Amino acid sequence: MSRFIPNRAEHFEKMFRAIGVEGISDLLQSIPLKYQLKEDLDLPDPVSELELQREFEGYAGRNTGADKICFLGAGAYDHFIPAAVDHVLLRSEFYTAYTPYQAEVSQGTLQAVFEYQSMIARLTGMEAANASMYDGASAAAEACLMAMRVTRKQRILIAGSLNPRWADVVRTYLKRDDFEINEIPFLEDGTLDLSIAAKLIEGGTAAILVQYPSYFGLIEDLQPIADLIHEHKGLLIVAADPVALPLLRSPGDAGADIVVGEGQSMGIPMSYGGPYIGFMAARKKLARKMPGRIIGRTSDRADQVGYVLTLQTREQHIRREKATSNICSNQALMALANTVYLSLMGESGFREVSNQCFQKSHYLHQKLLEIPGVSSVFTDTPFFREFAVSFPVSSLEIHDGLMEEGILAGLPIVELGEGVMLITVTEKRTKEEMDLYVKSVSEICRGGGR
Repeated sequence: MSRFIPNRAEHFEKMFRAIGVEGISDLLQSIPLKYQLKEDLDLPDPVSELELQREFEGYAGRNTGADKICFLGAGAYDHFIPAAVDHVLLRSEFYTAYTPYQAEVSQGTLQAVFEYQSMIARLTGMEAANASMYDGASAAAEACLMAMRVTRKQRILIAGSLNPRWADVVRTYLKRDDFEINEIPFLEDGTLDLSIAAKLIEGGTAAILVQYPSYFGLIEDLQPIADLIHEHKGLLIVAADPVALPLLRSPGDAGADIVVGEGQSMGIPMSYGGPYIGFMAARKKLARKMPGRIIGRTSDRADQVGYVLTLQTREQHIRREKATSNICSNQALMALANTVYLSLMGESGFREVSNQCFQKSHYLHQKLLEIPGVSSVFTDTPFFREFAVSFPVSSLEIHDGLMEEGILAGLPIVELGEGVMLITVTEKRTKEEMDLYVKSVSEICRGGGR
């Protein structure tokens, strides 16, 4: 255990003599003096564990959200998480393990990730899935890079109805002179303007990236988009909401070549933004171009089942010019959360979660439209669990008023109109909570709000 005890002064002196230096300052000569710390760090005095716990509880108490009724979504969702998920995650075999470099000593982790891949492939309707990504946004960006490697074309078209935060990440990844990104605008009904897409696609396009359902929660037919990009020898990348997939036509069946998404909804708390997990699945012919790694199942000479790192195309493993990414973690613990969650819910249970999101969001949507002055932003396009409505007062006023009632009202989208709010309903929301939402909004719209 001595290796875990901090070194004493005599230990440092022995090390300095061994490498031929007088002290730490000799090791810092290559760092300009103006960047070297000359005084002690301004740190508070040490405190006990009890005092430290109280201090951090005080910081946490300043946050708003955990005690509120959440109708906020736009990429992070308040879903029920079975208690067993955390109990499995906190087993030391999983919780303390890092990425499985040595397959022969990581069979449990590898098997869990293999099951995760199988579930993602089945959910998306694709033939292969990798061992996870950092998050949904970076998975979408990696998919764009993958499409350009496959097609040898440098242009990507992204849907104007893509989550704007995801679009920012894609632009950051592709911020090079030889890459080109164009945005496809959406029509009044929220669907993509395919006539403009057809013009933008000319001259060589690697892929179209579209969200399904869209950022506004709208369900758009993917087939015409797939047909358009395939006609021009490009790929369709679909950023899919996994909770919607049990009810919707799978992206793979609709012509997608690569499917990515955010797995936070499947057993991972919102946690103020992370850690999350991105998933990626693709057609089998594209598997070798996927970033990260793929876990495979095989058998040994004794015909015993074993799990291996079938594909690992990171630059740490192969020549840099052959690498497809520099992903340094496969988010194995978060992938395990997805796997445990889906195993516990089962096929029928996960479909029920999806169905409740759909039914409850439509209940709230209809009740809100009964309030004078409230209208739907996209009237002719079906939606899943998110919808945009326009209030007769500022959406910021609605947001602040409902906050006083203990309700996170949704996300104001003022770029679509001063009164526009994006509202999300998950299976956790009750009829009483939705009716309270409607009652509070009605009072504010009548001038009875604060």
